[in-house]
Amino acid sequence: MKNHNYAVIMAGGVGSRFWPVSKKAHPKQFQDILGSGKTLMQTTFERLEKFVPAGNIYILTNEIYKKIILEQLPQIDPEQVVAEPVMRNTAPCILMAAMKIYTRDPEAKMIVAPSDHWIHNEYNFASDVNLAFKTVEKANKLITFGIRPSLPNTGYGYIQYNPSASENIYPVKKFTEKPDFDTASHFVAAGNYLWNSGIFVWKASQIIHSFREFLPDMYELFDNGTPFWNTSLEPEFLSVTYPSAENISIDHGIIEKSPDVFVIPASFSWNDLGTWCALEEELPQDVDRNTVVNSRFIPLEAKGNIIRTEKDKVVFVDGLSNYIIIENEEVLVIVPKRKEQEIKEIRQNVMNRYGVHFG
Repeated sequence: MKNHNYAVIMAGGVGSRFWPVSKKAHPKQFQDILGSGKTLMQTTFERLEKFVPAGNIYILTNEIYKKIILEQLPQIDPEQVVAEPVMRNTAPCILMAAMKIYTRDPEAKMIVAPSDHWIHNEYNFASDVNLAFKTVEKANKLITFGIRPSLPNTGYGYIQYNPSASENIYPVKKFTEKPDFDTASHFVAAGNYLWNSGIFVWKASQIIHSFREFLPDMYELFDNGTPFWNTSLEPEFLSVTYPSAENISIDHGIIEKSPDVFVIPASFSWNDLGTWCALEEELPQDVDRNTVVNSRFIPLEAKGNIIRTEKDKVVFVDGLSNYIIIENEEVLVIVPKRKEQEIKEIRQNVMNRYGVHFG
């Protein structure tokens, strides 16, 4: 019996807040950020492979990363790596993937997931996704997964849902993008708000229908490629057409407009690994709350620091608290943890001031 489950891994981001380890030439999804022995890309692929055949997993990325992906995932066919001719937001690449998959299998159900998230409880993750697959097979729903908020985090989008529904699948009432602290606090207290994980499940046919309804220009642009999908003519079609696609996210283009969006409160733990401080939530700490990756750390009155170096480097820190200490083969960065959101700007300022390029 044919398996109609498909997966799309989005792997085109740069991860600039994880500089200097994450660089444009080798971004965080291709790095072993947590010191687990596998890159985030490899971990994501293996997680999805538990319920999607390996041959049904597509990786959407930039042309410059295709070689890295094939090196890290030697078990896949090169045609499973779909390279955007130019960088765009998530809506165009998801429509491209949906049309490729639908052309191959009109009964396809697909999960769309970022390549750089960290998920524990993988059994629970598979259970939630299989529930979503079964749901979209019976009904034309667009499903996202929401994370129960543990604190009023202002860096995440929030999903308000109607809790009166049953079967752990709820209609979405409203999306709110990165609220201020007071608003986020109200959301957490209300009890019917979830963090937006950015992971989606739907039938390929249904998401294509949604594009036709809410982003008709983009649909028409890509529908012209119907004879070319999954053929030798596809790259040429995309090189001509893709740059004309609107630069818009799937959230703004479809998810926030469609009345068919439902949310499953996740039974798995999730971390989008957006900044270096996210490591503190996923890794053990010493008695002074220091989080250490790859290093032989010798602290002296050093507390609450995050240290990540090249493999097995000895790091001695005396009298420093609440700092991020990160290095790669070229750069050593030492900044207060309170500036974790500014690392992208710090990198740019250093490049502008000293005329150096870090890749």
